Amino acid sequence: MDWKKLLINPQTPILKTLEIIDINARQIALVVDHEERLLGTVTDGDIRRGLLKGKSLQDPASSVMNPYPTVASPYDTRENILALMKVKQLNQIPVVDDDGKIIDVEILNDILRPIQKENWVILMAGGLGTRLAPLTRDCPKPLLRVGDKPLLETILMSFLEQGFHRFYISVKYKADMIQSYFGDGKRWGVDIRYLEEQESLGTAGALSLLPEVPTAPFFVMNGDLLTKVNFEHLLDFHKTYQAEATMCVREYDHQIPYGVVKVERQRLAGIEEKPVQRFFVNAGIYVLEPTMLDYIPRNQHLDMPTLFDNIIREKKNAVAFPIREYWLDIGRISDFEKANKEYMEVFS
Repeated sequence: MDWKKLLINPQTPILKTLEIIDINARQIALVVDHEERLLGTVTDGDIRRGLLKGKSLQDPASSVMNPYPTVASPYDTRENILALMKVKQLNQIPVVDDDGKIIDVEILNDILRPIQKENWVILMAGGLGTRLAPLTRDCPKPLLRVGDKPLLETILMSFLEQGFHRFYISVKYKADMIQSYFGDGKRWGVDIRYLEEQESLGTAGALSLLPEVPTAPFFVMNGDLLTKVNFEHLLDFHKTYQAEATMCVREYDHQIPYGVVKVERQRLAGIEEKPVQRFFVNAGIYVLEPTMLDYIPRNQHLDMPTLFDNIIREKKNAVAFPIREYWLDIGRISDFEKANKEYMEVFS
């Protein structure tokens, strides 16, 4: 359902607010300002308590609203939101961005029983995995076992648990092993098809092999990542900001091991001891509008960073979604060992 139907302004009469609560499955009304920033929430219980205190049905909703509601961030995992609901004994929680603007409303039943979504998920699994040799000599990196299952299966399950069911897997190196393991996806109750690269096309170029154009925003994700990102919130974020291309980014800290000296001509202006520089780096997860496929030439090598450079150059709306959840790029042997140590704690 469209959560925007739950929005009311502070002056909306309690009677009208009660009608909105009664006709929607989320059993809540959201009081917002003119920019859709959350000011408070109103539930049936809030109205009943207000009436017991002498409020009239013609009084404004602001007179009975909860001005300090529990909210979630678009970066919260499903597990975090579910835990928060249990602790607070809530059936619904608004999701707001860093500016306090509503982008979704999570309800308990949706989390426990995800709604099937038609957005495609394209997983890039054609790389050689050279840095993980000798582990990848006889096994493609997506099939390396992390915890109790292959890495790519964990990625598949993360999307499946959030209601996504249509997958494309881009394959090249030891493609037959990946196709043999995952088949058509019926074992998991999903639809899996394959993009078979004859030459290495890169993380964006492989999209030119899609047999048809999707009708909704679609995900692209590297097949060597472990993450607990909330893909539903990522999609909501993409839609809220009317993005044409969204790149997930991860904060990366680099500490300079020396005192950094600031010099103005010959004058010593200051010294900063071992400063920490912070950057955002590409996290290998993307959401694209179908129209972005127009920027991908067929059967030519193209990586995602280059595609985004081209999109930005064309003045398209490209946005960044900061990942604060667990995220690990399994590119080296040390990463693989770290993933196996942390898997049960993070994914069990």
